[in-house]
Amino acid sequence: MSEILKEKVEKALQNVRPYLVADGGDVELVSINDDGIVEVRLTGACVGCPMSLMTLRAGIERALMRDIPEIKRVEAVE
Repeated sequence: MSEILKEKVEKALQNVRPYLVADGGDVELVSINDDGIVEVRLTGACVGCPMSLMTLRAGIERALMRDIPEIKRVEAVE
């Protein structure tokens, strides 16, 4: 994972983080692979939340893909 790409992803996550924190959750970057797939870990209230998949796709993934063209998909890991 390039340091520049990692910094871009971290910055994009910072932009969505306030919405997660407001509901008692958070997100952390786990890895970025060479195919443009970002792995994140949802924490706090996001763990086990029935809306977490929607949060991942409609919130986190959309924000990252909008800001960083190299990103192709975002996956949640435990």
